[in-house]
Amino acid sequence: MDIIKDFKNELLKRREVKLVVNAEKNPGFANAIKMIAEHFKADENLIVVKELKSKFGRDTFLIDALIYNSVKDKEEIEPKKKLKKSAEAQAGAAAPAAGGKK
Repeated sequence: MDIIKDFKNELLKRREVKLVVNAEKNPGFANAIKMIAEHFKADENLIVVKELKSKFGRDTFLIDALIYNSVKDKEEIEPKKKLKKSAEAQAGAAAPAAGGKK
């Protein structure tokens, strides 16, 4: 694991890192979080992997990640994931309203 960039962002209360990792196959976001947590001795709940890139035919992967100081800081800054609507809610919203113009 080679560190390309390690920047401490005091304003957003996080550490911004870029790493190059050698692996036979794509490590995936979950495995990348585990590797970063081990290397930087940080809690996995405080890590967000923004990007995981590679080029065809290479065994090196570029990981762009953020390590927050606390869970509160992470929740305040990171966007919330949208929940998928259930099929019933979508069907109810798509049904025309009763009683229209006569």
